[in-house]
Amino acid sequence: MAWKRSGVRIPLSPHMKNKVQIPAHWDTSAIPDQTGKNFLITGATSGLGLETAKALAAKNAHVTITARSTEKGEKALKQTGAQEFIELDLADLSSVHKAAKEVTKKYDVVFLNAGIMVPPFAKTVDGFESQMATNHLGHFAFAGLIAKQITGRLVLTSSFAHRMGTLGDGTQKDIEKRIRGIGKYSPWVAYGDSKLANLLFVYELERMRLKNGGFIPVAAHPGWAQTNLFSHDEKINIFAKMGDLFGRIAQSAAQGALPQLCAGTYPGITKSVFIGPEHFELRGHPKITRGKSLAYDAELAANLWQVSQSLTGVTWENSAHA
Repeated sequence: MAWKRSGVRIPLSPHMKNKVQIPAHWDTSAIPDQTGKNFLITGATSGLGLETAKALAAKNAHVTITARSTEKGEKALKQTGAQEFIELDLADLSSVHKAAKEVTKKYDVVFLNAGIMVPPFAKTVDGFESQMATNHLGHFAFAGLIAKQITGRLVLTSSFAHRMGTLGDGTQKDIEKRIRGIGKYSPWVAYGDSKLANLLFVYELERMRLKNGGFIPVAAHPGWAQTNLFSHDEKINIFAKMGDLFGRIAQSAAQGALPQLCAGTYPGITKSVFIGPEHFELRGHPKITRGKSLAYDAELAANLWQVSQSLTGVTWENSAHA
């Protein structure tokens, strides 16, 4: 299967009727036995990825995780019951290419879960703003390089913070500026841009699937979950240390992982959907939700796709695995 953008732009309305329905109170007990199935999870050494790996391994899946170092990878294998790890630093395109070459088996589901949130301004070794590079660009390249190894679903972890994202004026020129970190830097706006990019990526892949077939791209977000993503934001750190008060608002990482676990394993998902927590999209069991209207903008998605290909050098139809 080759992923090729056609000249036909297929609109995706955020208000379209969605026949996919998730049972109420869905949790890990509803995950079928996964014997014989292969899963790959990026960023599974902590937080949502770690909990996702644990849940799948407990259901007899063969789980491969990625880690930024051998030490972290080996530790996560012991914590999760996963079988193998691949060293991957999404902020370094040379690492992305190297890791992709190690993906030799077919995977039923690939979770693009790894991410960073609101760090101080920094650029990667390739000269890109760190959040856009890690959360979007690295995943775009990695998934493109292993596209032919994905047989079932590709699950991207977004955030309700995508609502803060705009990607500038949406032109290719402005998108490239955002990715390169040119102009005034706001950690939260950059994070919102990267999470909006995740959704645009999913729905562009869905347009391709509707035209050409292939795996199903699905988006999920955890709501407000207690993970180490908060470590860069001083205000959130102070709030997190308030103990009981924070605990009443934020849910556990295990609970936060439910939307993406549902996205990857619920048999009833037959097309691209966005799954988040049921209660104000902050906590609770998974439900179908909607992104903001900009996430379904076909022109913006096409512009982001073109810039992403240009900056990474990965064109899905010509990649090593496509």
